[in-house]
Amino acid sequence: MVNPDHPLAELLARDVRYKFEAYLFVFEALKYAHEELGMGATDEDTSEVGAEDDEEHNRHLSGQQLCEAIRQYAHQEYGYLAQEVLRHWGVTRTGDFGEIVFNLIDIKEMRKTPEDRREDFEDVYDFDDAFQRGFQFSSADASEGPRSK
Repeated sequence: MVNPDHPLAELLARDVRYKFEAYLFVFEALKYAHEELGMGATDEDTSEVGAEDDEEHNRHLSGQQLCEAIRQYAHQEYGYLAQEVLRHWGVTRTGDFGEIVFNLIDIKEMRKTPEDRREDFEDVYDFDDAFQRGFQFSSADASEGPRSK
């Protein structure tokens, strides 16, 4: 699971609201946001001196953007069960993503800008709307009837 010497192990012992998998999922969703959704895309001129800091700033996502990336990634990974998986990990609202992110900031596993606040994650979307009513099945039209082999 997690190395007992890693700061995340101490965090998990101190704050038991969220499971280890929730923290991993937020990291994975952030990567998905950058690589698959193109959020926080960098300019091509990042090869200049000091560009590493500029690139990190340009790759920054707002709380709302990260919540949207999480929603899309959860749909991709877990489909209709996304809400149940998140609930199992202790996540029941977008504000929980903010708590996770700021916990990771506290242990220096993520960074923030001076403008970032926990409140940026509050009420970004309703979980029922985002993960149940907003889910679209991609199966064949029901009017086709059952398929035979």
